[in-house]
Amino acid sequence: VNTVMQGSAADLIKLAMIKIYKELKRRSSPTKIILQIHDELLFEIPDERVAEEKDLISDVMSGAVKLDVPLAVSISVGKNWAECK
Repeated sequence: VNTVMQGSAADLIKLAMIKIYKELKRRSSPTKIILQIHDELLFEIPDERVAEEKDLISDVMSGAVKLDVPLAVSISVGKNWAECK
């Protein structure tokens, strides 16, 4: 029963990653996608670009696929992954 949901979540995160990557590349952004684990993405972002990139990432992820229900995105910022939890 859960495999449909897990497969859909995997597809959503893949689509979001592709769209984020393309937009970062289009903007010549120094931001890098470092890691993807399940439904989480880890980015390396220069301090001076955090606010701008957070907005971009949130917008792209929440609009990666048009659904009848909204996709919720939460973002944490820290110097390392442990600070983001």
